[in-house]
Amino acid sequence: EVQLQASGGGLVQTGGSLRLSCEVSGLTFDSYAIGWFRQAPGKGREGVACINRSDGRLYYAPSAKGRFTISYDSAKNTVYLQMNSLKPEDTAVYYCAADPRGVVDVAGSPVWYYEYDYRGQGTQVTVSS
Repeated sequence: EVQLQASGGGLVQTGGSLRLSCEVSGLTFDSYAIGWFRQAPGKGREGVACINRSDGRLYYAPSAKGRFTISYDSAKNTVYLQMNSLKPEDTAVYYCAADPRGVVDVAGSPVWYYEYDYRGQGTQVTVSS
């Protein structure tokens, strides 16, 4: 059984930090990229960051670049999203997802289409102003 267990959300003030964790089980180690997307009330999904566990390729949304860092611990089968300098517009439910395609190169730039096969249950991030 495939499981993605997301945790680490919470309430933080503007400028604060949070680290989200996504513990993955039931997937072949290199076969899926793991990414984070978010959804705020009344808004569509936004792919925030993704990492290819096979080749280490990374993707960050423009809104996340310079503030968020995605990484993984292979020994723990866990992917992390370190979020710094948080803003009220980062408020959303954050989901981790397993995507067989992952980060691809399009015209020399990394792109993630977040067409995932599996998704975790989501963790709420609220940034107060």
